[in-house]
Amino acid sequence: MFDPAIFQPHDPRCKSPVGGVAAGKSVRLSLYPPRSLGYLQAWVTFRYEQWNDYTETYPVPWADHRLGVDTFTADLPIPADYQGLIWYTFHADFTVEPYYMESDEYQLTVYDGGDKVPDWFGLGMCYQIFPDRFCRLALPEHTGPGDRIIHQNWADPPVYKPEPGRGVTNRDFFGGSLKGVESKLDYLSDLGVETLYFCPIFEALENHRYGTADYEKIDPMLGTLRDFERLCQAAHKRGMRIILDGVFNHVGWASRYFNATGEYGEGGAARDPNSPYHDWFLWEHWPDQYKSWWGFHTLPDFNKENPQFLEYICGENGIIRTWLRRGADGWRLDVADELPDHMVHAIHQAARAENPNALIIGEVWEDGSIKIAYDVRRKHIWGGHCDGLMNYPLRNALISYLLGGDAAWFREEMETIRDHYPPFAFHNAMNALGTHDTLRILTFLGVGHDHRDDWSKDQRAEYVMTPQERARGLERLRLGYALLFAFPGAPTVYYGDEAGMTGFEDPFNRGTYPWGGEDAELVAYVSKLGQLRKKRRALRRGNLVFLAAEGGLLAFSRTYGRETIIAAANRDRETRTLSLPFPAVDLLTGETFPQEAQLPGGRGFLFVPA
Repeated sequence: MFDPAIFQPHDPRCKSPVGGVAAGKSVRLSLYPPRSLGYLQAWVTFRYEQWNDYTETYPVPWADHRLGVDTFTADLPIPADYQGLIWYTFHADFTVEPYYMESDEYQLTVYDGGDKVPDWFGLGMCYQIFPDRFCRLALPEHTGPGDRIIHQNWADPPVYKPEPGRGVTNRDFFGGSLKGVESKLDYLSDLGVETLYFCPIFEALENHRYGTADYEKIDPMLGTLRDFERLCQAAHKRGMRIILDGVFNHVGWASRYFNATGEYGEGGAARDPNSPYHDWFLWEHWPDQYKSWWGFHTLPDFNKENPQFLEYICGENGIIRTWLRRGADGWRLDVADELPDHMVHAIHQAARAENPNALIIGEVWEDGSIKIAYDVRRKHIWGGHCDGLMNYPLRNALISYLLGGDAAWFREEMETIRDHYPPFAFHNAMNALGTHDTLRILTFLGVGHDHRDDWSKDQRAEYVMTPQERARGLERLRLGYALLFAFPGAPTVYYGDEAGMTGFEDPFNRGTYPWGGEDAELVAYVSKLGQLRKKRRALRRGNLVFLAAEGGLLAFSRTYGRETIIAAANRDRETRTLSLPFPAVDLLTGETFPQEAQLPGGRGFLFVPA
């Protein structure tokens, strides 16, 4: 095994360029062994995974010697017709014991550099909206399909208890609407938002709308097609773009396509064996046995090999292109791992055909460069598929740090992601601390999670954070946001997190936005960060360099041209010293600091030269 001083894959001295490498380009690999080992020769073996693990060996010749350290360097061409993973291993002979050394196997991601990827998403702040719960202007007149429960009081808690004989139905609605979102665009603009990401807005029976009933219609409780078009126009005038949630792996069983409940008349695949939608599904025994998402019978899976289904989603007049035509700027693909690569590629191609600047973001919870689903290595970020992914690795690492983990682990996790990802994917990542699938981040940071696992639903529903828990959560959240808004990728806020909303898992994380009851100080803090992200080029496009990562002290710089901003955080209670390259002023507070800066505990900082 090589000592990290000899080779470190995310060190630009050792591997250039940093991150993935475009097909047809070359990668420079360099080793730095101490001369005392007496190296004679070094070589590297490439294992091309997508070429059935074909291997090729290349020499890494000696190049230089300085201060008792040898340098071995090789510029290695990447085949123009290869995309995927190359696993590389170094070997070396030397004249003193142990005479032969072999490194770990490192990963090199090769992507399609000819795919022109839009970069607008990763520049600024993204805001995720759960449409039913963001803003209601009036009680809805049109309730939509199914037997919906309409909350008269906007401040009601979401229904979480099973209904007798029906289980959990998710049929309680609050009536948030597209017009409601439009009415809050000035607020969102002041917050610094540049992208609005909507959870599903299409007609569906459930309040979360992930069991789509009709991809062609806005849910009537949310509004009309005209409301959507007006919202897009109003957002675009403010410099905002809109991303829609595309749920194309499965559909609602009470939909026009499947129609198990008869909600849509007598047609549909579950009621008519001659339905044009019959072959869109995977039948084990018609009409009562079929493949469904994770075994939930209310969410039948699509047959993603069916050409008619693919045409419906990806064709010239398909769902992808139609809603882009109507004003959307991109799609986030729900459970992207469940979609075969050929379908993700078809969605990508459809989006680009309609709008070359349209964006595709994939939901992946792990390192997307090495994701295996259904025994297949996914091509998510090899080019021609997803332009970025939801960055759950960053969320996990940042929360771990905020809750007491070593900053060095955060740095290592993020450097690994940067090393594995093509630059476009690293900078287009959706970086969030909370989403509709996680605990409210203030609750997570203030109350914790592990020691509440044995709580009942009733206990979770009724729990109110203590003042101490809330204060602890807010301190950690402000610190986390300072780092999030300074890191490459789109800093993404789940609606209401900036207002201090709390709650455990679904549905407690999906309450209504507390208009008039926000945490004004937290809103102002996030607005400050959002506006800095919007205006400071170094935060939008700057190169990332870690400066410190030890215990509770974490610092990194972003540099673009002549502008450098240093993000720093001290999670510990005691003051920590950070050596800065210049006397500095903190953009968040206006305080000045000397080069040997004493950082108070529990705070985040954004430093620029004083």
